[in-house]
Amino acid sequence: MRKLVIEKSAVKNNLAVIKEHAAGAVIYGVLTGDGGGAGIAPLARLLREEGVGHFAVYEVSEAQALRKAGFVDEEILMLRSTTDREELEQLVDLNVVCTISSVDTGLALNALAENRSTVVEAHIQVDTGMGFGGFLVGEPEKILLAYRSLPNVALSGIYTQLHAARPRDPGVRRQLEQFHQVLTTIHNAGFETGIVHAAGSFALLHDQSARLDGVRAGSAILGRCRRTKDDGLRTVGYGQAPLTEVHWLPKGHTVGMDRPLTLKKPTRVAVLPVGYQNGFGLTRMRETGFWALYFRWRRGRRRTVRIGEQRARLLGPIGATETLLDVTNLRCSAGDQVIFDMDPLFAKGFQVEYR
Repeated sequence: MRKLVIEKSAVKNNLAVIKEHAAGAVIYGVLTGDGGGAGIAPLARLLREEGVGHFAVYEVSEAQALRKAGFVDEEILMLRSTTDREELEQLVDLNVVCTISSVDTGLALNALAENRSTVVEAHIQVDTGMGFGGFLVGEPEKILLAYRSLPNVALSGIYTQLHAARPRDPGVRRQLEQFHQVLTTIHNAGFETGIVHAAGSFALLHDQSARLDGVRAGSAILGRCRRTKDDGLRTVGYGQAPLTEVHWLPKGHTVGMDRPLTLKKPTRVAVLPVGYQNGFGLTRMRETGFWALYFRWRRGRRRTVRIGEQRARLLGPIGATETLLDVTNLRCSAGDQVIFDMDPLFAKGFQVEYR
């Protein structure tokens, strides 16, 4: 059986690092993509045990999964806006804090709340340069309209998203300056902004000025964010699967499919029943062009797996559903367990197990 193992101690370690950087700010545990592949409900339970009571999602189904799992009183923030009436109905039923990113999304949410004779909580989203959505900083009158004209919406927060190019990025500083200008405009008009948040995982770890009333931690929880030396995080998630076959192949035999490799000597090989269709070898590629190819090539040459206390090198490219290992000088047999790095976000066909 293939297993994706999530180490509780590593998650707790990362949460300690996140809390230290948050310095008292409210921490939103971002659980998009089924908790980064770690399972939204079990990861949320572990976060709650460690004192995190605010969560952020991107899909209605993720909010449903949390409520169904018993997260009744915890705040859940929807990190995107919608005008779809069915989605809005579900969000209101689930008592989710909605996002308003435009006049249209605000009016749609207010109209639904008015028809139901209720008040819905929401955060304002401001676009300071990412382009994915939000009120533009150059249109403050529209932002103020949201505060003045939505009687059935309780605006309890405001947020933006920051670029994550590099530490101390001047572009991030410009974004924060624009965001603070928006906040000043709102305050000067006599309105309260509620909780203010801008920092995601990267900004949280690298830019103290971005840590406002709240922070949003997602990939940092699993240590799968953009890392820097001595950041204190631990990479969470590894795969485990048994060898299905071990045998000798003669000199001159070819192995692999896309780019067959001809063996230069008799080689003892083992079959690992995991391939790229299962997410093996896939990573969050940040580089493009030549550098993407170079780093992929370098990682491929260095990639190994563990069989007990032994290290086995991959033989040829990763296959679709199987991968060959060179075990000529290793002691192993079919059924032995293999341990390998696995990004939970890309894992498919694995049983998730917390240890």
